[in-house]
Amino acid sequence: MKGRLHDPASRLSIGQQQRLCLARGLAVEPEIILADEPTSALDPISSQRIEESFIQLKNDYTIIMVTHVLRQARRLADYVVFMYLGEVIEHAPVDEFFENPQHELTQEYIRGIIS
Repeated sequence: MKGRLHDPASRLSIGQQQRLCLARGLAVEPEIILADEPTSALDPISSQRIEESFIQLKNDYTIIMVTHVLRQARRLADYVVFMYLGEVIEHAPVDEFFENPQHELTQEYIRGIIS
């Protein structure tokens, strides 16, 4: 990448663009990282790299991530907030959320009945 510092980001792969976006965000030393579907449209290897970055970064930053991928939420989250049609339905630590959901809508979403 050293020889491509002045190339436009549009010449990078989508995965490289996502990692560049994360690096640019970290450069301003934020307290919180907001990530809206950070692995959407990425190949599995690029998705894994982003997830690995988040696992490492969550030791030093608060990360708020929007995802519709339940497996990803289970892998990365410490705490889950489930929203449906703009309303907070349920929130809980990740294990409690997935193992013992309290709200019927949450149960249906986890089982794949609603999406």
